[in-house]
Order: sequence, then C-alpha cells, then structure tokens
Amino acid sequence: MAVDFKDYYRILGVDRKADDKTIKSAYRRLARKHHPDVAKTKDATERFKEISEAYEVLSDPEKRRRYDSLGPDWKGYSQSPPGGRGSGFRVEYGDDLGTTGDFSEFFRTIFGDLGAQARRGPRGGGMRIEDLFDRDQSSRGGDVQANVEISLDEAFHGARKTFALDLEEPCGTCQGSGHVKGKPCAACGGGGWQRARRQVDVKIPAGVKSGQRVRVSGEGAGTAGARGDLYLSVTVASHPFLERKGDDVHLTLPITAPEAALGTTLEVPTLRGKVSMKVPPATSSGRTFRLPGYGMPRLKGTGAGDQLVAVKIVMPSDVAPAERELYEKLAALRRDNPRAYLG
Repeated sequence: MAVDFKDYYRILGVDRKADDKTIKSAYRRLARKHHPDVAKTKDATERFKEISEAYEVLSDPEKRRRYDSLGPDWKGYSQSPPGGRGSGFRVEYGDDLGTTGDFSEFFRTIFGDLGAQARRGPRGGGMRIEDLFDRDQSSRGGDVQANVEISLDEAFHGARKTFALDLEEPCGTCQGSGHVKGKPCAACGGGGWQRARRQVDVKIPAGVKSGQRVRVSGEGAGTAGARGDLYLSVTVASHPFLERKGDDVHLTLPITAPEAALGTTLEVPTLRGKVSMKVPPATSSGRTFRLPGYGMPRLKGTGAGDQLVAVKIVMPSDVAPAERELYEKLAALRRDNPRAYLG
C-alpha cells in the first residue's frame, strides 16, 4: 500500500536550508499552538503528531540527511536488521533516578505540566510520548547498564562523569542496511553493524545513594534516533572519616580529657567545609551533638539530613611525670567516691 510522502519542511513552515535554530523555533511555536490540550480542535492530535514527527526528523542530522537524499523512501534505509540487535547487557529495573536526556528537558520547557501528563502514559491518564510521535517501538535499540563509583563528596555536591561506551551499533557507512548501491557494505562486511565507541556525559544528581541508578535517555544501543537507554548503577565509595546513614552523616571526633572536663570549641569537618562546634564542660565520651542541615541533600524532597558528631575521649600513649602528678591529685579529690564520674 502506498504511503503519502510528508513534506516536513512544509509542515513546520521553514525553508529546506533552514538551520537548527530556525527549525527548533518553528517547532516550539507550532507545538504550543496545536497541542490537543490547548487547541481543542478535532484534528489537534493528528496535527500535533505531524508537527512532532517533522521536528523529530529535521532536528536529527542523520535522519534529515537521509530524508533529503531519499525522499519518501528514507525510512526504508533506517530500519534495524530483522530481530534487532541489542547491547547484550541485562537490565534489572530498580530505584531509578529519572532521565537526563536533552529532549525530555526540552519537552518540559515547552509544555510544563502538559509535558508531564504526556510522559505519565495510560496509568496517569495522559498520552505517552511514543503516542505523540507514532514511533515503532520494535525498532528501538537495547538498554545498556554500566557501573559508576563516586566519592561521598561527589554524592553530596553532584557530579558530571564522562563514559566511553563500546557498543555494537548500525554501520555508519550503510546506515545498518548492509549494502551500498546494491553491493555488500565494505565497512561492515554486509552485516549492517559495527563495534563503535561513543562518549557520554552524565550528570549525577546530588544526594544519590549506593544501589540507585541514573537513567540517561537515548544513550543506549541502537541508531541515533532510536537508541535504548543507559542505566548507571551507582556506588558511593567510603569516606576516610565520615559515614553516611540514610540522609544523615556521622562523625566520631576525638577530644582530650581536659577538653571534655573543661569544655572547648572545636573545628568539625563536614561535607560543606569546617564549622565550629562548642563542647560544654563535663562532656562524657560518646556524647553526640547534632549539626542540623549538614547531612546529605534529599533526592525526593527538599532540605538535607543532619551531621551527628559523637565525641570520644582519647588518652595520650604515654603520661609524663608532671601529668601523672596532676592525675594523682585529681584522683585524691574523688577518693571517697572514685566512681562518681560514672554518674
């Protein structure tokens, strides 16, 4: 059955030589105007799909090149081989931290809550993004899972990490078809796929915990326009003296016996830098002080946990004669009740 050729340039109202900025501007304007929740016209949904499809093709350099070169036959040269070849990685879905894909951010920028409704899908009563673009999900590439280890400081502040992914992807010469001008592709030997290395820049959100995963939309295996997702399993490395428990951070701080008896002000290390903390007189070993808001940022909420500082009285490895004399005098003061220190 013949399929009518869609002129994506006409749909967006731009010239065939239009640059990326002009195409994006036209899409934003038309998408706002024709979104079904805004236009309320009978053909709004179809019109919106058409606009979105046009933008999806013209905003992707590789798809646009094939579209300009092959016209109505451009899709036939962009399909994956039968059966589809994924990454070979097994993905176990767990506590994911959402997408960092550029298109998701762009979608939210344009539509706000309407974009959120479109992403929620049938369970939330809205449209799926796949529905808006009328994509064939069978051609979507495979998901990829990788591991990343970060420091506690990086988990506190957030971090950017760059990864080199070695994946099998459609051949760049024949675009996955396995042939060029009727002959087997010399670059991939006619298989349509090649091992390729790709650099991926990922933002790790502040507050992430070991065992959680960061999902990077569209950076998995497959073609540039239909890649799967990249899932990064996060491990937060141990800190030399700080210990994380939930959103709180714990620290054991050594103090001397005179400091515990007389009281003092100490410099306490935190993930936000050093802060001053008062230790009152007659402080016992093991007493814990709370520094509100100096813990880890909360991923699903506002604010942060606390830092809990437990003081520990430490004794010198040797006692000088003068110190021994002073301790003997102190013991004499408590001779009638030597265990009064225990309360």
